[in-house]
Amino acid sequence: MRLSIDHIVPIPMKDKINEYNSRVWNQQLQFNSGEKLFIQAPSGTGKTTLVHFLYGLRKDYEGSIRWGSFKMQDIDNEQLSQLRAASISVIFQDMRLFPELTTWENLEVKRRLTNTVSEYDAEKWMDKLGIKHKMDSPASKLSYGEQQRVAIVRAMLQPFEWLVMDEPFSHLDHANRQRAIALINEVAEMNKAGILLADLDDNDYFTYTRKLLL
Repeated sequence: MRLSIDHIVPIPMKDKINEYNSRVWNQQLQFNSGEKLFIQAPSGTGKTTLVHFLYGLRKDYEGSIRWGSFKMQDIDNEQLSQLRAASISVIFQDMRLFPELTTWENLEVKRRLTNTVSEYDAEKWMDKLGIKHKMDSPASKLSYGEQQRVAIVRAMLQPFEWLVMDEPFSHLDHANRQRAIALINEVAEMNKAGILLADLDDNDYFTYTRKLLL
């Protein structure tokens, strides 16, 4: 599924966009299935805003975003739910776990909704990221790094053509980051999916096909 971005400008940032040397805002871009994209976004340039636009959480922008044939400004709630369930997975910067639920319950909410990944694989991925022993711990009792790893596993528990990530490794040390990257690569390859990662600093976490400055 192709991602097309046509001269999008966040309305709250409209008066400041010309101050940036952006290769994303107010540009015409097309990204093909399977690409691995890195958006470097210095603080204040709208990194999380872009992720929210791409996932359909916000529509306060000019221009257009299309996922395949879906134009995000015009999509209705049912179509958006279908698009997210079948084609776009996301790892939010703030993780958005249910604090009162256990690690496993947080994962089961997604796994049961999509019904495409077995319990065996879910547990195997938890083990790969070193959080299986936290299965019965409430999310509110996990460290930020543990919560981030839960959020990463959760994003894998659905079919996706694109994985959109907002600072997905910010709370992980080097060893845990490498484990998470390996798992994401493994599942993305299995899905023949594209990756779009937005972060503050340049990196080579993945074999990017393109790097752009936000």
